[in-house]
Amino acid sequence: MSQLSFYAPAQKSRNASVYQTTIFPKGKKITNNNFKGSPWLQPLVASDSLNSTSVGNVTFEPGARTNWHLHPAGQILLATGGIGYYQEKGSAKRIFRKGEVIKCPPNVAHWHGASPDNEFIQIAVTSAHKGSTVWLEPVNDEEYSGKAKP
Repeated sequence: MSQLSFYAPAQKSRNASVYQTTIFPKGKKITNNNFKGSPWLQPLVASDSLNSTSVGNVTFEPGARTNWHLHPAGQILLATGGIGYYQEKGSAKRIFRKGEVIKCPPNVAHWHGASPDNEFIQIAVTSAHKGSTVWLEPVNDEEYSGKAKP
């Protein structure tokens, strides 16, 4: 018989006067310099000696976003709520909506986060078997707004 490594009841989240049911708790506020605005992280699966994959629920307040970064083994993002953005270096910014999945290629610089007026919630699946996340420079306001040329 297998054991569940994590269980959390659904919770209600208030955003732009609309209630939505979230799957996992919001978690703790991320306080490092790899993000702009207020993101929150609820770890779901920690990597260990048997499996190098980690899974986390990330909630971005409106306007919050990651810095540019890359993953040596790639990353998978599953949008579970709100409206967000995703952009790879050299490409146009994309709108990222609930129910969509993005497969970030290995070693490709990218960023993701919430749109200006909406919270955004994602499940991030990341493997460290080829190395840890490489954090780069912040996403500037022109890149975030889509006014910068890719």
